[in-house]
Amino acid sequence: MNTIPPKVQNQINMLQQLQQQLQTVVNQKNQYELAAQEARRAAEELGDAPENAVVYMTIGTIVVEKPRDHVLDKLKEKTETFEVRIKSIERQEKALQEKFEKLQAQVRQVLEGPGSPEAA
Repeated sequence: MNTIPPKVQNQINMLQQLQQQLQTVVNQKNQYELAAQEARRAAEELGDAPENAVVYMTIGTIVVEKPRDHVLDKLKEKTETFEVRIKSIERQEKALQEKFEKLQAQVRQVLEGPGSPEAA
């Protein structure tokens, strides 16, 4: 069996790094999607509450009574912020995925070169 050339070993290492980056990005996206979903759900529940309902909001390590509309506005802002971050992460994920697939194809082409049984 032939040994793998250093260039290809380098590319394989890069593939592993790209795979780790992709996993990190996907995890981040999942966290933001969950947070956005929670904010939307809270806003929905709060929207059903009467305007004079007593509402509390966590600020740092304390909980403060705030007007319902103020909390609703803050929840909507949070949701929009999370959605912007999700879109940004999705672009990053797509770029990493394309880079990964391109490099993977290059490595596969070298490893399955014309003399390999897989190419026959």
